[in-house]
Amino acid sequence: MKIGQLSKVSGCSIQTIRYYEKEGLLKLPNRSEGNFRLYDEKALQELEFVKHCRSLDIPLSDIKTLLELKNKPEESCSSINNLITNQLKMVNKRIKELNALKSELQLMKKACSLTGNTVEACGIMTSLNS
Repeated sequence: MKIGQLSKVSGCSIQTIRYYEKEGLLKLPNRSEGNFRLYDEKALQELEFVKHCRSLDIPLSDIKTLLELKNKPEESCSSINNLITNQLKMVNKRIKELNALKSELQLMKKACSLTGNTVEACGIMTSLNS
């Protein structure tokens, strides 16, 4: 299949597919006589793996590591466990940051819950200037 078809089937944009190729996350495809990229089912599976990893917010460098390990099935999976442990730490940190952000926004909202106020008297604007 050509890149447009791969894009439709996978739900990834053509630009994303090309970027993943450039970054070494996808193997370079074979080319047709007209120099079109040609992808097979294995390429689709690799792209779906990368896409799933990205949906888990796994960094590209870690996805490269996972892909390398995927091709070494006899290796210990301890490095994969460490990678996911680190990802969980990052997610927990972001959750704390988002909860702090939520609390601050809720305080701001309480500062100006009156409708019909002017911008000059707006408690939210006042709190932003502090």
